[in-house]
Amino acid sequence: MSDSILVPVDFSDVTEAVLAEAAAAAKAHGAKVWLIHVAAPEPSFVGYEVGPVFIREDVAEQLRQQHQKLQQYQQLLREQSVETTAMLVPGDPARKIPEEAARLQPRMIVLGSHGHGALHQLLAGSVCQAVLKQRLCPVLVVPAPAKK
Repeated sequence: MSDSILVPVDFSDVTEAVLAEAAAAAKAHGAKVWLIHVAAPEPSFVGYEVGPVFIREDVAEQLRQQHQKLQQYQQLLREQSVETTAMLVPGDPARKIPEEAARLQPRMIVLGSHGHGALHQLLAGSVCQAVLKQRLCPVLVVPAPAKK
């Protein structure tokens, strides 16, 4: 196990809390943070406008925005004196996050939970559940903010 922490982010409401927990854990353990965002793979159909040019432009713009946001999070952690490397990778988060964890061998994984109900979990599954099933290292699950 290395002195690193894998931190998957999805830019949801729980991301700021995940980053705060990851920063605290990294400082406590003197660990590096691997910040990762798993981008959706290129769709074969987008809206009513199909065609390689439209799809490439749309996907490229989404990836630019995601990359920019990830870089902002990386900078935020670095400003807190946390060594951080950000990665934007394509794929399915439920598969890609455990793959990256197996590759990087982190001390722990810090990720957020959206707090969806049991029906959603049954139908859509959960990235959290997929990561927990792998049993690669300890996992800190940060709950979504309470809905008002």
